[in-house]
Amino acid sequence: MDRLPPQRRSWLMSRVRSVDTGPELLVRSVLHRLGFRFRLHRRDLPGTPDIVLPGRRTVVFVHGCFWHGHRCKKGRIPKTRVSYWRSKIEVNRKRDARVRRRLRAMGWRVLTVRECEIRDLKRLEMKLLRSIVSKHESRRTEE
Repeated sequence: MDRLPPQRRSWLMSRVRSVDTGPELLVRSVLHRLGFRFRLHRRDLPGTPDIVLPGRRTVVFVHGCFWHGHRCKKGRIPKTRVSYWRSKIEVNRKRDARVRRRLRAMGWRVLTVRECEIRDLKRLEMKLLRSIVSKHESRRTEE
């Protein structure tokens, strides 16, 4: 049973942002501090990636653990309307996979940063550096 009346729950859920979320702003800040320049929310790419590094042909999605079904503490299914939430999150996961495939087919590298990964900023920096720089440099030597 939900503790909130339906009108209050609806209002509360309407306040959940899809762009410029806290985790997204933090990832953008880390990338900027590392010297990367990027574009935001390019609608001409499948899935409208949160962050696009055009020169490196790399996109970054910043996913909330709950909404994208990550198996961590923040990704737990609510105890009410379980079948609704399972279905909703499964649809999100399938869409995410479809978008990743389409972007890769277009020649883009796809990185996903999950909400739970932003707690450790040093680890996040290393993940971003390893994923963006090392793959880009190895691609450059192949050409």
